[in-house]
Amino acid sequence: MRGEHMPTSIQATNLADILERVLDKGIVVAGDITISLCDIELINIKIRLLIASVDKAMEMGINWWETDPMLSSKARSLEEQERLLEERLGRLEARVGAAP
Repeated sequence: MRGEHMPTSIQATNLADILERVLDKGIVVAGDITISLCDIELINIKIRLLIASVDKAMEMGINWWETDPMLSSKARSLEEQERLLEERLGRLEARVGAAP
């Protein structure tokens, strides 16, 4: 019984080490799926997956979560400000007779 618990703790440590390395360095998984019928391509799906820590992603210039309104309250605020500015611009254009 004792021998069974030891590999589990070693495996957990190894898994934690592997996860730490992957998040630190990043890993990219890419693949394409194509469905054809009689040599006619019906569907082509491109799959791209990047696994990295937030710090590593930002080093690579990836920060889409900062501008996604579903993930960032700051982005929601900016989206609302943009909407208000567009309304204001529309009113100003209407006043001067400019086409929208």
